[in-house]
Amino acid sequence: MNVLNASDLARAAEFMRLNGRLIDRRRFALHFGGGPAAPVVAALRPYENPDGGYGHALEPDLRGEGSQPVPAQHALQILHEAGADDDPAVARVGGYLASVTGADGGVPFVLPSVRGTPHAPWWRTPDDPPGNINPTGTLAGMLHRAGSGHPWLGPATAFCWRHLDGLTAEPGAYDVLAVLTFLDHVPDRDRAEAAFARVRDVLAAAARSDHQGVLDFAPAPDGYGRRLFADDVIEAGLDALAGAQDDDGGWDIAFPSWTPVTRPEWRGFTTVERLLTLRAYGRLET
Repeated sequence: MNVLNASDLARAAEFMRLNGRLIDRRRFALHFGGGPAAPVVAALRPYENPDGGYGHALEPDLRGEGSQPVPAQHALQILHEAGADDDPAVARVGGYLASVTGADGGVPFVLPSVRGTPHAPWWRTPDDPPGNINPTGTLAGMLHRAGSGHPWLGPATAFCWRHLDGLTAEPGAYDVLAVLTFLDHVPDRDRAEAAFARVRDVLAAAARSDHQGVLDFAPAPDGYGRRLFADDVIEAGLDALAGAQDDDGGWDIAFPSWTPVTRPEWRGFTTVERLLTLRAYGRLET
């Protein structure tokens, strides 16, 4: 069984010092260096826009200044990690989402305003994009986790339930992640359990891609994603993940970098995520 030790963590710390964005260095310090939470929240502030959304390459593959839905989920995750679910920024995210939500209660994957900004080629959208479970499910799940009472959550939650009620064909991998986040945190736990039981096999069959492994869908042992995989599959994934630390101390990405800066930015983010997963499963010595 591969377990990372203090020396491995020290190598990761040096990698972050040399390569990580400020926001990810602050996250690393919070999670693995005993650092305070306030600097994490402070490092997030420059990515926020007056409309309550987030841009400025918080999502490294969306490099425009304007707000887009997916960066808002990064912001909510970072606020949660910092113990700041009660921060006013959470309510501002709800307000931003309400401003870009369709009549069906869903948020588009990406808005047409992306076209006038630098962005990875896979961020494409029609002129009038429909609501999508990705990122609506993730955003709704995260706002539920934060204890938000924002009015956006009612229609968005209904959108997600309708999606689950009609889920029969195999979804995309990112749709699986969105569904899992929604089910992990939606308050109606009985309905969540019943929905998961109904769609588990469909989700399990779709929980894969050319750049995502089992632990991307099951980053911790206490979520629905863990229930998609057998124990031996998770253990093999953890062995591989622990063994994937590069000589420079960081973890690499398995998807294309379309401009030079995105790979190091993603690597810093990914290194924190990989270490959090290893710690959640007891594979990081403390």
